[in-house]
Amino acid sequence: MANQLGGETSPYLLQHADNPVHWYPWGDAAFDAARSSKRPILLSVGYSACHWCHVMAHESFEDAATAAVMNELFVNVKVDREERPDVDRIYQTAHQLITQRAGGWPLTMFLDPDDQRPFFGGTYFPAKESHGLPSFVQLLKAVAKYYREERSEAKAQGAKISSILETLAPPPADDASLDTGPLERARTVLAQSFDSDFGGFGGAPKFPRPVTLDFLLRSWRTSADVDEPDVESLYMATLTLKRMADGGLFDHLGGGFYRYSVDDYWQIPHFEKMLYDNGPLLALYAQAWLATGDEQFRRPAEATAEWLLADMRSPEGGFYAARDADSEGVEGQYYVWKPEEVRLLVDAADYDFVSRYYGLDQAANFEERWHLCLRQPFDDAAAAAGLETDEAAAALERARSILLAARGRREPPLRDDKQLTSWNALTIRGLAIAGRAFERDDLLDAAGRALGFLQSKLWSGDRLHASYKDGRARFNAYLDDHVFLIDAILEYLQARWSTALLDFAIELADRVLDRFADARGGFFFTSDDHETLMHRPKPLADDALPSGNGVAACVLQRLGFLLGETRYLDAAEATLRSAWRALEEYPHGHVMLLIALAERLLPVESVIIRGDEAEARRWQRAAARIYAPGRMLFAIPRDETGLPGALAGREARRGETLAYRCTGTQCGLPLTSFDALAAALRSDRLPT
Repeated sequence: MANQLGGETSPYLLQHADNPVHWYPWGDAAFDAARSSKRPILLSVGYSACHWCHVMAHESFEDAATAAVMNELFVNVKVDREERPDVDRIYQTAHQLITQRAGGWPLTMFLDPDDQRPFFGGTYFPAKESHGLPSFVQLLKAVAKYYREERSEAKAQGAKISSILETLAPPPADDASLDTGPLERARTVLAQSFDSDFGGFGGAPKFPRPVTLDFLLRSWRTSADVDEPDVESLYMATLTLKRMADGGLFDHLGGGFYRYSVDDYWQIPHFEKMLYDNGPLLALYAQAWLATGDEQFRRPAEATAEWLLADMRSPEGGFYAARDADSEGVEGQYYVWKPEEVRLLVDAADYDFVSRYYGLDQAANFEERWHLCLRQPFDDAAAAAGLETDEAAAALERARSILLAARGRREPPLRDDKQLTSWNALTIRGLAIAGRAFERDDLLDAAGRALGFLQSKLWSGDRLHASYKDGRARFNAYLDDHVFLIDAILEYLQARWSTALLDFAIELADRVLDRFADARGGFFFTSDDHETLMHRPKPLADDALPSGNGVAACVLQRLGFLLGETRYLDAAEATLRSAWRALEEYPHGHVMLLIALAERLLPVESVIIRGDEAEARRWQRAAARIYAPGRMLFAIPRDETGLPGALAGREARRGETLAYRCTGTQCGLPLTSFDALAAALRSDRLPT
């Protein structure tokens, strides 16, 4: 059977469509072939922007001799982990159980053909024996021999792994008192691991961890009005954000953030740019600007938004998944410079300032080249170059524009142009928050258009899909797709009201309750009508994305309070109880659930403004200038009808603008002036 990937939509799978390996996509055709030939399955999982996936592909999958061994001994299955996070989650966890080491990509697993249970695995294997690792061909032959001669042992190993997977979810704590203990312990652990010089937590590699930084900003804000506010949380969050934006994690020419830093200083990144990082970071920098008024947060936020709109937006309004780390076969090639290149491009006077500011006058920091970081404070670099502040700002803008245009003439990294519902939702949320904070209608327009794209292309009327490319919506959507999209809608509605969009969010929430709920509390990653896999995971911890269960608990609480819907509130509480033991034992690994816990203990505040559309929006925009992550603020035009749930009782009066303010399920009398609303928002007490 020849390579079967040519009809796929995944750019990652299509990269392998011409391999001499007889790849199958994940599915029954591969399983039937494995069972009928009695050969084990070689499962290879990766994604298009993965550097080491490319390395293994070039070394092994494109090599005819290696491919011949693979084809003879195995049925080979290639999976894009971004399209099939359900498959990836299962086998990443199995890899950790088998090897007692963290996983990653490329993931290489060997499965029994009868039940797809794993019996051995690893990640990257070199083409030649090195660093204590066998060559890939040696490994293939050894695994095939083991399976052939010790099949009963291999099956027993798979059964053991399957059994352990079923016990990983802790039992719910039905009788526990939900309290602040996990919040306090997480805060302590984060302070202990905080790098007070360069920001971030622990050592290299350093990841942005936007959920953790969001948690710290919220911790500070919750304490801001007490005698001893938690200024250390504010410091940990803002120092990290500043160091990331000053360092090489941020693209100083084109905007947007790379995946992670390979050093302690945020200087040299792994150069892939992922949509799922940039949406949350956009939101976080906008919120940090609201909290502090510091322009050091606004600049990277707006540059990131502009990169998203210019480089990552499809003609249909959705957002593409990623930009690769490599171009011309070399990681970072597109982004790095030599000083002589820059000197030839920019004016000599401008170069004197720019070279100091970006560190071109210092030693090379990336393989004898220079990756741009802010290496000298702006004012110091300007003074050293003999420039006034406005002259230096103009020089920087001229140089940035010239260098960006020159970079654009290079061969760009591959762009993965599939559009994922969950990652689009994270981006829509970021655009909505930034659009409100900066009062930028273009960002809100982009968020609204992307929501329209998801509704028209990935929602079939009763089912959400996970991925879209080349006119095809594919794959039954996962928990993350549903709850991230609800979250995005709730943020967007706080800028532009749409009853139809709220109804869509309610429909999604009902589907989550009907199709994803675990009777013991919390939610499975896949729906009850999903393809049957060897395990149905129920992930609680955060990884590169916030925990779907944590986001579910947050959005169900918010919808529950907004609509007065106890089903949603009960499901959110059950989710927290199902995760309680994990929160007690390892709180800093479950930060999204901690945010949901905090919003349960100090319930979300809902403000509904009713009146003429222009006046209601004026009130809303003025009130939204305060950083208040535990507050929802909606402006609903007076003539809007058909409002669901408790919103139907937030009546409008002719000739008046009213604000209804509720904390959790407790509501006060309507406020009839903006001054009264502003005073109420500064108070913890509800008007009676």
